[in-house]
Amino acid sequence: MTLEASIREKIHQSFQPSYFELENESGKHSQGGAETHFRIIVVSDLFEGMTRVDRQRAVANLFDFERQQGLHALSQRTFTVKEWAQWKDKLNLKTPACASDSE
Repeated sequence: MTLEASIREKIHQSFQPSYFELENESGKHSQGGAETHFRIIVVSDLFEGMTRVDRQRAVANLFDFERQQGLHALSQRTFTVKEWAQWKDKLNLKTPACASDSE
């Protein structure tokens, strides 16, 4: 299973998101087709009552195996359904270009 597929599966199993977006940004950072950098947005009612730090920690803790397999960076944004409805059209959720991309 690819790292991308593993991330997708674990997020769906753990958080039953009402909205989920995953972008493999590895091509911006590495060579040779390695899966190293991902950006995710997870919207779930399970985040209700959790701080932003606790949400991100809960997500990050799912991926110990993937880090051993080469996952280097996981940019994540986590929202409750209510927060997503309020902010989805107002936020810039794209990851900035890697410093090495500006060469």
